[in-house]
Amino acid sequence: MSFVKSTARIGSLCRVTLSQSLRPSIRSFSVSRLMREEAAVDPKITKIVDDIATLNLLETASLVKALKTRLNIQDIAMPVAAAAAPAAAAAAPAEAAAPAKEEKVEKTEFKITLAKVDAAAKAKVIREIKGLLPNANLVEAKKFVESVPKVIKENASKEEAEKIKTLLEGLGASVTLD
Repeated sequence: MSFVKSTARIGSLCRVTLSQSLRPSIRSFSVSRLMREEAAVDPKITKIVDDIATLNLLETASLVKALKTRLNIQDIAMPVAAAAAPAAAAAAPAEAAAPAKEEKVEKTEFKITLAKVDAAAKAKVIREIKGLLPNANLVEAKKFVESVPKVIKENASKEEAEKIKTLLEGLGASVTLD
């Protein structure tokens, strides 16, 4: 029995020693690969990534929302073709059977788009856009106006959309409401 115990003990010692001797080389390979990847990335970016990695889910969601607002990034609905095809096929016979009812539904929410800016009135329009965009500075407002057509505001009420449209058109800009 002592022979079996000693053999088992030697076997476990060999496994421990072997695994410990392999670990440093594996660890050094992983670290050196990571160091090379981090060396290629700007330290400023690395710091931002590290800060974002510490955020919880709610903080991350508010960060995404703030970035979308600040950078004027629009949400894009992904098409669901597989689910929409059977629904459209089922809806087609129902529409054909029912008489066509044309009811005009008044829009309550509008998308305000700056379509064109007169060169002579560009400075005035930039100042107004700076006031309309949340947290925008003068440089951002200038870039916004120079990259028309651009969406100024989405989901604006009818009154607000009309007010913004008349204001900007009075300054020499062309605005569309969708």
